[in-house]
Amino acid sequence: MKNSIRTILEEASRVKSAVASDNALLETLGKAATIFCSTARSGKTVYACGNGGSTCDAMHLVEELVARFKRERPGIRAMHFMDAATMTCWSNDYDFESAFERQARTFCQPGDLLFGFSTSGNSKNVVRALKAARELGATTIALTGESGGALKDIAHLCLQAPSKVTERVQEVHITFVHTLIEVVEKELFS
Repeated sequence: MKNSIRTILEEASRVKSAVASDNALLETLGKAATIFCSTARSGKTVYACGNGGSTCDAMHLVEELVARFKRERPGIRAMHFMDAATMTCWSNDYDFESAFERQARTFCQPGDLLFGFSTSGNSKNVVRALKAARELGATTIALTGESGGALKDIAHLCLQAPSKVTERVQEVHITFVHTLIEVVEKELFS
């Protein structure tokens, strides 16, 4: 059992090390931080969506913005698209694939920012949400796995975790989230 645990932890460490040594990815992460700071500074709203574990990552992003991360500061306008009543109402009456799109079309405005989490980059409801947000003038950032999937070509920026393994991708996504929020807090509230 100890060897299995060691193997899992070594793989997680290898993937995070790959992020830290990938200059192109670090540059993209820097661009995402700049957009994120601009959105927060201007008082626009940050939105987020995803499925399964990615739902939890999207919700985690929002709670860190509305509440706080490391600094005492005012809340940053943020909302996720995972309200249970809205999701189940729309999905029951219409379909699940358009549930995030409906919310993007309802809430997103020019200058807002929508984060779409999808380990494959191909989640149809996330793809549709980012397309709708772009049409409405919002900026879009996708967090995906290694290939980027369909979101790579739809989002303004795509943060691709260097792995095809779902749990490793999700671990990198939460690292991206914490990195971006820490930069926003330092830039806006120092």
